[in-house]
Amino acid sequence: MSTQSKVDYDYTAGKVAQTGRKSNLSMFMIMLGFTFFSASMWVGQQMAAGLDFKGFILAMLLGGVILGAYTGALGYIGAESGLTLDMLARRSFGTKGSWLPSAMISFTQMGWFGVGLAMFAIPVAKEIMGLEVTPDHMPAMGYVLVAIAGILMTASAYFGIKSLTVISYIAVPMVAILGTVAMILAIKRGDVGLVEQFSRGTKDLSVIAGAGLVVGSFVSGGTATPNFTRFAKSAKTGLWVTVIAFFIGNSLMFLFGAVSSIYAGGNDIFEVMLNLNLFYFAILVLGLNIWTTNDNALYSCGLGLSNITGLSKKTMVLISGLIGTVAAVWLYWNFCDWLNVLNCTLPPVGIILILSYFCNRKAYLEDKMPTISVNWWAVAGVVLGAVVANLVKWGIPSINGMAVAAICFLAGRAIRKK
Repeated sequence: MSTQSKVDYDYTAGKVAQTGRKSNLSMFMIMLGFTFFSASMWVGQQMAAGLDFKGFILAMLLGGVILGAYTGALGYIGAESGLTLDMLARRSFGTKGSWLPSAMISFTQMGWFGVGLAMFAIPVAKEIMGLEVTPDHMPAMGYVLVAIAGILMTASAYFGIKSLTVISYIAVPMVAILGTVAMILAIKRGDVGLVEQFSRGTKDLSVIAGAGLVVGSFVSGGTATPNFTRFAKSAKTGLWVTVIAFFIGNSLMFLFGAVSSIYAGGNDIFEVMLNLNLFYFAILVLGLNIWTTNDNALYSCGLGLSNITGLSKKTMVLISGLIGTVAAVWLYWNFCDWLNVLNCTLPPVGIILILSYFCNRKAYLEDKMPTISVNWWAVAGVVLGAVVANLVKWGIPSINGMAVAAICFLAGRAIRKK
């Protein structure tokens, strides 16, 4: 009897076979779509308010190097091992210890999925339909928009990496081209050039603080990088596709947010396009931009919860999509700050995955890592790293958290060896 129908094309609990690997172009599109995150435009707005143009570029480059190094290492590991974040965590945190990083990534990505739905529905309800939307009131049509978007995005995430690839091929070129054209038109219609416009206002943000905003904008989502790069044909491809995609994608989002802020008074290229009377293009760009990231978020959520519950990834995608959709409006108005706090908790997970892999690379590749229930040193590293990242105000929070987590993990490794 043929077993073709039983093949898991998403390789939820095992290594991606060579036959399941994707072309370099497909990987680039998937990773670029992953970085097209509307919330990153909010960071661009903050950077434009606090930095002149030179400082903006320097902060974007410095933060991009840090974020690229972190996600690039995870991209390399994912591609070489062929394993999801959760399967890597089972080897570094233990079979039950891996539930902690799986729960953390699932919780944050489910939250951002819900926020993303509202980020689409609320502007459309306000700007296109003329509805009054406040933290205390959402018209029925707004909820209808949330429900429609939630169903569509959950459906595409349900079909896994194949669907994510198709969505990325459609969304990435359209968002990049239309968004860039709108940005250029906004600058041309402005009363002064881009550099002069950046110089206006109070500039009270340091380059280091700006770089911290860049890193914090996507370091939590970037921790899930192995979930996607495991489909790359080689480790080098996983590395460079990730680094280049993060540089291009994040830079575009920051520029879109900055230009929107200084030329249109908003925080999203959607508002720039509305000011240019590009209504239908505005809706298209907003929807596709959110769709790519939301699908990746829900996909990671399904993988993480599958690791914890033992249920299929598809089942957990449906459940996560339902919860995120129902809670979307509440999450948008009440939970963004909490989600930003949680962003500081995931880099410690990522650095432990990186250290564990490169300290035991041969064992990973030969699938000979010792099986343990819980690596308490890894768990302690995540907890202490998260506390330090959230409480210590000096430096860049995510790097502070990673440093503490690394020390805990390596100390534990040295003690176990003795």
